Amino acid sequence: MVLMPGGADSGVMARLRAASSLLGPSERRVAQVVLARPAEVVEWSTTELAVAAGTSPATVIRACQSLGFRGFQHLRLEVARAAGELGHDAPDGVVATVFAEAVDALRLSQESVDAARIEEAAAALAAARRIVLLGNGFSGPPVQDTALRLSTLGRSVEAPVDILAQQFAVHSLTADDVCLAVSYSGANAHTLTACRAAAAAGARVVVVTSYARSPLARLATIALVTGPAGRAHDVDPFLSRLGHLVVLHALHTALSVRSGAGDVADMRHVVADALADEV
Repeated sequence: MVLMPGGADSGVMARLRAASSLLGPSERRVAQVVLARPAEVVEWSTTELAVAAGTSPATVIRACQSLGFRGFQHLRLEVARAAGELGHDAPDGVVATVFAEAVDALRLSQESVDAARIEEAAAALAAARRIVLLGNGFSGPPVQDTALRLSTLGRSVEAPVDILAQQFAVHSLTADDVCLAVSYSGANAHTLTACRAAAAAGARVVVVTSYARSPLARLATIALVTGPAGRAHDVDPFLSRLGHLVVLHALHTALSVRSGAGDVADMRHVVADALADEV
């Protein structure tokens, strides 16, 4: 069951009471604390609510999402509105909510991702003769950003935008190469087809996704799973992409540590040459 929370007139507390019995034990404790101590909850952080409920910050965020909220800060704002402590028209309400949700999303990713797997993926990229990056739709921009950043380390990187070009690229991979794919759902048909071809060619497949049980995660040699942030039915999974971007940055950083300092230094003149002299 997914609730669609509203403002003060939506009976948010009544909705919480109605849905709490449908949650799992850990998530139910989160709802019970909110119901029992709403005045305190509106002043708490995600970690403080987790401590009060005897669970983890990631479980708090999942509980909030199960209840139909985007994260703990969204729940906190709705509870505050229900208590008359925060008006709908607060000028900084939207901005504050967006930043708070981003923080929650990153905390969820930090709780979910396996740091050892990032190091394993970095080792695979370091040893790769050739790297092909895949991403479609909203996963396309993070892929293009990562391709550019990996190229500053002197890596041989390809990130075709065209779907057919992606298929052509992966069919020529070998056991010496790596296919790095990004997909929120882990079920994008085009990305899945390309990753299957890469795996069939013998290449190692590294996947950044939000769902551990997705088709891409099951197919991957190395799956970097961030957990789903935000609502699953959102058209643009922006909050999940934040986690993906940080994981990709961590992967780049881990690879940079393995690379010689000269590899990066040699690229600095490219940036310098691109800056116009002051007229």
